[in-house]
Amino acid sequence: MAAPIWQWGAAETAAAIRDRKIRCVDAVAAAVDRLHAVNRSVNAVTVDLSKEALEQAERADATAASGVALGPLHGVPITIKENVDQRGEATPNGIPAFANLVAKEDSPVVRNLRRAGAIVIGRTNTPEFSYRWFTDNPLRGKTLNPWDATVTPGGSSGGAAASVALGIGAIAHGNDLGGSLRYPAYACGVVSIRPSFGRVPAYNPTAAEERPPTVQLMSAQGPICREVRDVRLALAAMAERDPRDPWWVPAPLEWPRPTAAIRIAVTAAPAGLPCDPAVRAAIDVAAGHLSDAGYAVEAIDPPAVDAVAECWRKLITTDSRVLSAEAFKKLGSADFNRSFGDMMAAVPEQNLDNYVRALGERTRLQRLWALFMEDHPLILAPVSQVPPFPQDADLQGANRVRQMLDEQALLYGVNLLGLPSVAVPTGLHGKVPIGVQIIGQRFREDMCLDAAAAIERQVGILPRRLWAATP
Repeated sequence: MAAPIWQWGAAETAAAIRDRKIRCVDAVAAAVDRLHAVNRSVNAVTVDLSKEALEQAERADATAASGVALGPLHGVPITIKENVDQRGEATPNGIPAFANLVAKEDSPVVRNLRRAGAIVIGRTNTPEFSYRWFTDNPLRGKTLNPWDATVTPGGSSGGAAASVALGIGAIAHGNDLGGSLRYPAYACGVVSIRPSFGRVPAYNPTAAEERPPTVQLMSAQGPICREVRDVRLALAAMAERDPRDPWWVPAPLEWPRPTAAIRIAVTAAPAGLPCDPAVRAAIDVAAGHLSDAGYAVEAIDPPAVDAVAECWRKLITTDSRVLSAEAFKKLGSADFNRSFGDMMAAVPEQNLDNYVRALGERTRLQRLWALFMEDHPLILAPVSQVPPFPQDADLQGANRVRQMLDEQALLYGVNLLGLPSVAVPTGLHGKVPIGVQIIGQRFREDMCLDAAAAIERQVGILPRRLWAATP
């Protein structure tokens, strides 16, 4: 029996529409029906745009019938995270005071997805200021993990990951400053890529001022999907040029493949960080699949992971203290400010000299990694040193927050380095997904995705297990 359309991936859906096997209305209606059937159980989609989406699908079918060339995502239903601008919709970023901050134009990533033919069926939840590894806010409420409600769906793109895991759309948009694409994918058993710095253009027309400097340097827009091939397809659409982002780089998405076996450095405990047995087992599983696929797998730690993590913490907390703390205190909830305050307490305040030195240190650390990756173009590593956190673990005090920062060191360290990284599941740990990340050289998203696909071929598409267990 053929799977229902809502279970199809983006590539399969787009191909069926191009071949006139289904209509855009069929694809969008299936996703909308799924949204209405399951979203209430997790609160992943916070703005239902199904009426507008079905109207757009009718117009998309008329376009398809005209015989013109179709975009690569023509008729594919997607969701957009509530922290980027989408024309005619609010960009609250989890903040009640921003509930009526309505965008007059699309951000680059939304514009690019629309130009590729995608149809937005809803907006997804994010924590306040998109600043936690948990997805909860006083405006929209808490998002639950569809596998286990007691476990975080991740953050800040928790709504995106939970929605796509349940079959609400084939592509979910998200973004990643400290793991906010990869960690939700890890927690919800789906696939995501944090693209290289400069790969996907970013800009919010509603923003009152430019983002803090290190946010500009370390944040990335990207897709969350159920399948690796859909992440590749979505990334290509998102990565089109937009002149509003001067950091965008016109780098190829596909490069010549190495002729020799690709060497992969495998690390489970970088910088001596403790690794939970379940995470170590996931690393071993992934390494075995990659070895079977012809990769040259070698146990070796990448350089200076502790220094990379410390540099990220210094830069982000300094930017937050100087440019954001006042707004956080004024507009954030008590829970948010408790978590934020404990994070600030965990990282010593930096003076101007130390901040500038940390900016310079970033380049030295990037050089160290670039030299290491000349011999090991890919690194197989934990997304987190522990399985997904219980809900609200960051509200358990400053000591716990400091511990969590250690447990996530290589998750956010990748952002400091500006490198691409794919999160891909390897199976389940009890009821909850577990997985790994594959880090690549700058602009070698293609190699990261190839390696993730080799793992996926052995593991399968994890949400299918979730669907088999739920209505």
